Amino acid sequence: MTTIEKPATRPGNPRFSSGPCAKPPTFDLNALAGAPLGRSHRATVGKSRLKAAIEGTREILEIPADYRIGIVPASDTGAVEMAMWTMLGERKVEMLAWESFGAGWVTDAVKQLKLDAEVKEAPYGQIVDLSTVDTDNDVVFTWNGTTSGVRVPNGNWIKDDRKGLTICDATSAAFAQRLPWDKLDVTTFSWQKVLGGEAAHGMIILSPRAVERLETYTPPWPLPKIFRLTKGGKLNEGIFEGATINTPSMLAVEDYLQALEWARSVGGLEGLRDRAYNNLAVVQTFVAENDWLAFLAEEPEYRSNTSVCLKFTDDRISDPAAFAKAVVKRLEDEGVAHDVGAYRDAPPGLRIWCGGTVEATDVAALMPWIKWAYLSELEALSESA
Repeated sequence: MTTIEKPATRPGNPRFSSGPCAKPPTFDLNALAGAPLGRSHRATVGKSRLKAAIEGTREILEIPADYRIGIVPASDTGAVEMAMWTMLGERKVEMLAWESFGAGWVTDAVKQLKLDAEVKEAPYGQIVDLSTVDTDNDVVFTWNGTTSGVRVPNGNWIKDDRKGLTICDATSAAFAQRLPWDKLDVTTFSWQKVLGGEAAHGMIILSPRAVERLETYTPPWPLPKIFRLTKGGKLNEGIFEGATINTPSMLAVEDYLQALEWARSVGGLEGLRDRAYNNLAVVQTFVAENDWLAFLAEEPEYRSNTSVCLKFTDDRISDPAAFAKAVVKRLEDEGVAHDVGAYRDAPPGLRIWCGGTVEATDVAALMPWIKWAYLSELEALSESA
């Protein structure tokens, strides 16, 4: 049993999962009472709520008026797959990967679609050399690596006069980082990330260039119904007005609408960004004061302000995976942090969600508990040696 004294303060909300993420601080189930349950999503009331979700997304994320926004099946995964299966194959594609989800898109492009693909990969904690990317090709990439804590710093590497499409998985960046819409042709995310919504629904955002590709290019492979964005050779505009391809959860839609309302109350995109960066700053200060812990993303400009990934650097740790797992268990057992272990394919360590729905006071309260768990596990290892 550890002799290390426990911190006096506990996080008010111990939910630091990187998905599904913490609900907004003001979340109340009673606020969902007005959801049109038991009604058709194609009825006026259902379509109006879906349309409100689309327009609320446009408002908070400051998406240009000529970009289409659709609610699609299967979360962010479905949205990315939809873009890849409907638009790729017209020209060479560059697949960029620096974490597990990006690697998954590589697998789909190379092994499933069998595309003419140039794959550029970087290990966890690093990013590919973006200056080598030719955006006259199509490019598929994640803006923020949820499993690596590495994010794209800006869109300067994307040409304004590019010939290819940029397809961006922005699921843990949207609502926390400013996305350069003029550089992005297809952008996807899911509700259960930065705004703490419920799962199963994805968002796909199309630039006019992406719409042009859809209306002028037909891929050589068959498309399942849930991937089809066109009808009769033209964009299916209904999808982008609230007429979803399949049946959505109106309860989840209502939850998303409530999250958007909360986002407005904290200052919209800028307020959400400030909250996430304030949370990241708490972790940065703690890491700077404790040399046994480090960011997986070594370069500050590439560090995520949402999925913050850390690694233990103490030379006394002979089995990093077992040590990290034990630290996570101690935090879980104490009820001070849920789901903060590194992603299963990532290097062992901690992953702390710092998106805008998390309070900085809770992040600050968690830091001493991480030190307590680290010291307690070192003590246990010493006793068993």
